[in-house]
Formats: sequence, C-alpha cells, structure tokens
Amino acid sequence: MLEVRHSADRGYFDHGWLKTFHTFAFADYYDPEWVGYGPLRVLNEDRVASGRGFGKHGHRDMEIVTYILGGELEHRDSMGYGSVIRAGDVQRMSAGTGVTHSEFNPSATTEVHFLQIWILPEAQRLAPGYEQTHVTAADKRGRLRLIAAHDAAQGAVLIHQDARIYAGLFDGAERAEFELPPSRRAWLQVARGALSVDTVRLSAGDGARTLGPAQLTLHGGTDAEVLLFDLP
Repeated sequence: MLEVRHSADRGYFDHGWLKTFHTFAFADYYDPEWVGYGPLRVLNEDRVASGRGFGKHGHRDMEIVTYILGGELEHRDSMGYGSVIRAGDVQRMSAGTGVTHSEFNPSATTEVHFLQIWILPEAQRLAPGYEQTHVTAADKRGRLRLIAAHDAAQGAVLIHQDARIYAGLFDGAERAEFELPPSRRAWLQVARGALSVDTVRLSAGDGARTLGPAQLTLHGGTDAEVLLFDLP
C-alpha cells in the first residue's frame, strides 16, 4: 500500500535565483506530518539560475547526496575537493564532524536542476568524506540501478546508513519489480515524467511511501525518471 505526497502539497519557495520544493520540513517550511521518513530527512528539488548559487556554509552529522537532473553544479569544500557535477552524476558528502562547502551554477545561460537528499547517518561525529560517480542513462534504462548504498555495491557511492538509493528511467513498456521485506520501508520520488507504481499513477514531483511490506511494480512510464529509497 502506498501513501502519496503530491507535488503541489510540498513546500515551495521562489527566491528569484532559486526555485525550491521541499518534500519534508526544511528551513522556513514546517509540516509536522512530513518531517522525514525513517533516516531520510530532506528531499529538496532545486532549480538554480545561471551564475548563481549557495555561498560557503556548513554541515555536520549528515549524509548529503546530490543527484543532477540537468545542467551543471560546481562544488568546493573545506576538505579540498572541487568538481563540476553534471546530469547523471551522483555526489555524496559525509558532513560528519563538520564540513563547509559552496555550490554554484557555472553556466552563463542554463539553470541547474537537481535533487538534494539528506540522510541521517548511523553514528555521529564520523570522519568527513566526499565521493562522486556517474551513472549513464543506459544503466538506468528500464531498471532500478543502485546509486548509493552502505556497502557501496555495484559502484554506488557509499553512505553511512543502512539505506539504498536506486534510480531508474522508464518509458512505454519498460517495467521493474522491487520486493520490500517486512522490516523495511520505501520512498519513491518521481523526478520527471510520470509512471505507475502498481495501480497508483505518479507524476513529476510526486512522492509516495510504503505502509508495510510491498511488492512494487513500476510500469507505464512516460519519459519517467524515478528514485527509490530502501530504508530501515
């Protein structure tokens, strides 16, 4: 069984240079019914205008995963890492004992569109860390491809929590099955397009959480890109 969180019900702020949707309580948005799901604490959909970004700021005791949907995002941090991440890239920053970083759209013409995900770590005051990888569209086509995991399996970035994040692209007859055991819960987020999960139709920006064990079937996609979170 799924409980749907419709796109229009999310928190939304238009700061001019930043347009952002908050699935869960974040910053000035608070909804006591939606403050996270298990260790999944933040799921923001951000669009940052060309030449703009987030100045240097700090984090601690959080696993931060950034998933780029379009455009480019330049990252620099106090650990000495600097990179530009692009569509298909997955970035993981473990804030641990404390990290400062900045995120900036280096394009002069194109906005950057991405999901920023915060996951509570399994322990506090871990050593900070950084990692990124690229997952091709072919790797996600018609299947759920592991992109982040506690054991870093299948080339996924490592996260310090018993959680697994999958990404998939679905169109037409493409479909995938996902079995969730009784001890686990799942969150699905449609990043673009639309698809059905069992008999439930979800569109861009919609999310859904499982209530109890589930055998999920993803099908009927229309240019859909989806993330699935397998959570304790």
